[in-house]
Amino acid sequence: MTDATASACAVKPAVSHKPKTVSVNGVAIARAAIAQETQNHPAAKPIEAWQAAAHALVVRELLLQEARRIGFPAAPATDDEGRRETEEEALIRQLVEDEVVTPEADEASCRRYFEANRIRFQSPAIIEARHILLPAAPGDAPARMEASRQASLLILQIQQDPGCFAALAAAVSACPSGQTGGHLGQIGPGQTVPEFETALGRLPIGAVGEDPVETRYGFHIVWIERRIAGQPLPFDAVRPRIAAWLDEKVRRMAIQQYITILAGRAEITGVEIAASPSPLVQ
Repeated sequence: MTDATASACAVKPAVSHKPKTVSVNGVAIARAAIAQETQNHPAAKPIEAWQAAAHALVVRELLLQEARRIGFPAAPATDDEGRRETEEEALIRQLVEDEVVTPEADEASCRRYFEANRIRFQSPAIIEARHILLPAAPGDAPARMEASRQASLLILQIQQDPGCFAALAAAVSACPSGQTGGHLGQIGPGQTVPEFETALGRLPIGAVGEDPVETRYGFHIVWIERRIAGQPLPFDAVRPRIAAWLDEKVRRMAIQQYITILAGRAEITGVEIAASPSPLVQ
């Protein structure tokens, strides 16, 4: 082997991850359109975002071509907030509504799902708690340090004399609940800021927490009165939710199957439709 031959063999041809042409039945998808679409498909690598964007636009073009072949008139709808569909969005919606027919979940299907997933269907847990808030703005480091220090001292005082909690709440708490002994009443999921809710789940019952709870509002001294566990919900109370979930699952599968059928009839370059999920069923 000559030096020239060895040199030529050592140089690997450049491999482009982007196909030269992405098209559906001869209609090319512009590279500029794919590049713009990538903003809707965040990914770890640029090529993955590009591929997802190309796939989405190919599916869109595939559906638009089928809607036009059938001859659907473009009838854009307007939602409750006054937003109006584009003609292309209307065509795709009308195609899916007319061509993709799915059965509704029946009583037996809903009950089977309910019996297999009972743990999911419970009322939310309720927590009864008291707190004392020492305020400090999020960006004020000296104030937050001082609030944390004061909260730790008050915790030591309450540990020595638990009966003083209400009086301290009335005297120093920045929350209106201080005037009622710091009582927050019954708290359910989503009723407080996330960092406070997380702390409520780990603090002991019937005693003040060992450490203050830090939130965006400052530092809280928290006493959990009791936790009320969630209770199982009856089938009749959750049947509509189960039916809606099962209906949507079947609908997504039916749309994917429909797209796969259309792709099988079409000439598509640059994207493999059958191996990828549709952007319509995310």
